[in-house]
Amino acid sequence: MYRTNTCGELRLANKGEKVTLCGWVQRSRDLGGMTFVDLRDRYGITQLAFNMETNAPLCERARRLGREYVLQVTGTVIERSSKNTKIPTGEIELEVEEMTVLNESKTPPFTIEDQSDGGDDLRMKYRYLDIRRNPVKNNLVMRHKMAMLVRNYLSDRDFLEIETPMLIKSTPEGARDFVVPSRMNPGEFYALPQSPQQYKQLLMVAGMDRYFQIVRCFRDEDLRADRQPEFTQIDCEMSFVHQEDVLNMFEGLAKHLFKEMKGIEFDKFPRMTWHDAMRLYGSDKPDLRFGMEFKEVTDVVKGHGFGLFDGAELVVGIVAEGCAEYTRKQLDALTDFVKRPQVGAGGMVYIKYNADGSFKSSVDKFYDAEALKAVADRMGAKPGDLMLLLCGPAMKTRVQLCALRLEMGQQLGLRDPQKFAPLWVIDFPLLEWDDETQRYYAMHHPFTAPKPEDEPLLDDPSKWGDIRANAYDIVMNGCEVGGGSIRIHDRTLQNKMFHTLGFTDESAYAQFGFLMDAFTYGAPPHAGLAFGFDRLCSIFAGADSIRDFIAFPKNNSGRDVMSQSPSPISQEQLDELQIKVDLKG
Repeated sequence: MYRTNTCGELRLANKGEKVTLCGWVQRSRDLGGMTFVDLRDRYGITQLAFNMETNAPLCERARRLGREYVLQVTGTVIERSSKNTKIPTGEIELEVEEMTVLNESKTPPFTIEDQSDGGDDLRMKYRYLDIRRNPVKNNLVMRHKMAMLVRNYLSDRDFLEIETPMLIKSTPEGARDFVVPSRMNPGEFYALPQSPQQYKQLLMVAGMDRYFQIVRCFRDEDLRADRQPEFTQIDCEMSFVHQEDVLNMFEGLAKHLFKEMKGIEFDKFPRMTWHDAMRLYGSDKPDLRFGMEFKEVTDVVKGHGFGLFDGAELVVGIVAEGCAEYTRKQLDALTDFVKRPQVGAGGMVYIKYNADGSFKSSVDKFYDAEALKAVADRMGAKPGDLMLLLCGPAMKTRVQLCALRLEMGQQLGLRDPQKFAPLWVIDFPLLEWDDETQRYYAMHHPFTAPKPEDEPLLDDPSKWGDIRANAYDIVMNGCEVGGGSIRIHDRTLQNKMFHTLGFTDESAYAQFGFLMDAFTYGAPPHAGLAFGFDRLCSIFAGADSIRDFIAFPKNNSGRDVMSQSPSPISQEQLDELQIKVDLKG
């Protein structure tokens, strides 16, 4: 055999045993009469000892080993004279008697250490080396453990893991599809699934009752810093359930993961309607690790001659406790922050409620102390606090204030990545209006059921904006980690939904006919939810990025810089697919 043990398992209890190890050279130290080599594999590090007095030729060979050489060594486990309490194998070392270099290595382009000297682009190019580093390796180990916990939890509750197709029919709703040409059917294309949505609903029609899949999904979206063109979902569906059944089942899964992975136990997750989330936090995924709820002061500040406030649909603000000592420089920086294009506010008004009870604001010209005290009372501010106000169109202003709230939370150290604040957001709007196309779109997807009491509003286009969806998102630390809905299982209601979204009978049937036909064969009431598995892993690890929890991620441009994809294909392949490409643009 290549090895009898791994580099992470030997202890003082193994003293005197003859063992064989395999691994990579982490580093070596030549001390003259002795040479020490740290041998690393996935499981840990074992120090190798080469003695010039007892085996000079072997010691000379050890001195010539380079970083990341692959070795097989055989020797006797001995007690270390200088112990290393920082590693589990730190009480022993291996006195090497035989060594085989299984493969040499070029000098790596960056150090294979926890704190590497390689930048993101370089490490992405040599991802197979980056994975040897403990931080990335441990993230992938954690991901595996979470996947096993998910599988066992769901299997114990009668869920079946069933694979659905990767080559499916392209549909126009939602994000753009990645399309795959069919050589056997010239001019026709498959799509890669944005989710297994329609197939998991068909599995409910098929009587499978409880389905799950840890599945790869694909969306050809404009990329942001922390979004990948391919990602993984924990995709689930259940038959004969109400919303409460779904929330309890998957809240239980989340609690199980936190208990097993982090040793954290939660009481019942709080719930908040979408309208309350937007009103109080300006976000449908509010970060509840800290307060700073929005306080509306529109009626309090109007009528004092300050034009911006007098003409605003909404004046709303937050209270930063204990921040009345903020300097003008700090306040100017916050003003610049809200003026950034990513936020889009025209400016910011501040009111300092000084510790002595006096006030200082950027609108002292228009508001005396009595008027500012009225604002403070409405906002619940106390001496020593800082009030920050924005104004403008209601929804736009709330979203802008959300960005400011998160920035203040970050500055004040209130967004601790090791603190977790779960939340269910429920009762989303079923439809959202798009000014550019002048039509309604499904906020989730066209198979989401409206609240039963809101179904009649589908017959009145003037009320479409008021219809609530039987939908729910699970939010953690300001991130949506999962979402789902009660599905439409009645063909008549599904047809009505398609008409609301602008489909004709013909176009709806062309896109979704197989699903609509299935609904005529006894479709059960059903519902589901999907967790974003990559995001869930990053939150559990207290990390900002999902990339280090994916073995081979794409960069911010959607490119794999290691394999240099996407890339052109040969003319022969294009001819086989009957695709013409204008390379001149």
